[in-house]
Amino acid sequence: MKPFFLAVFLLLNINLSFAQEQISPADRSAILKVFNEQESAWNRGDIPAFMEGYWKSEDLAFVGSSGAVFGWEATKERYLKGYPDTTAMGKLTFKVIKLQQVKEGVAQIIGSFHLKRSIGDLNGYFTLIWRKFDDKWLIISDHTSATN
Repeated sequence: MKPFFLAVFLLLNINLSFAQEQISPADRSAILKVFNEQESAWNRGDIPAFMEGYWKSEDLAFVGSSGAVFGWEATKERYLKGYPDTTAMGKLTFKVIKLQQVKEGVAQIIGSFHLKRSIGDLNGYFTLIWRKFDDKWLIISDHTSATN
């Protein structure tokens, strides 16, 4: 029995290692363009423009310190409630730690954020799942956690 479990374990690990494909330079550039547009919109205090990087669907998922929210409109309302003005929003800086393609048309960014604010800075990490719709990349799932 032990050789059987070893064989299954090895096969699973081999399959997982090939599950993540190399992202094309064009897709990488397209994702980072949307990402940079979000950062710029945030720094202008424009949450509606920031939200343009998210999938406009009831299936959009956002998970933060206060729990899970589903849907584009609910996610936007969460941002508007949590960041009612430019003082609360501060100036945002994103850092991409890893950008990888999970499968054709699906990518993941693991990164960090820093909000420079007069009311106290805020830092944290995020995992974003992106999906390609025709020629446009959008966030379909966002898990963000503050570290302070």
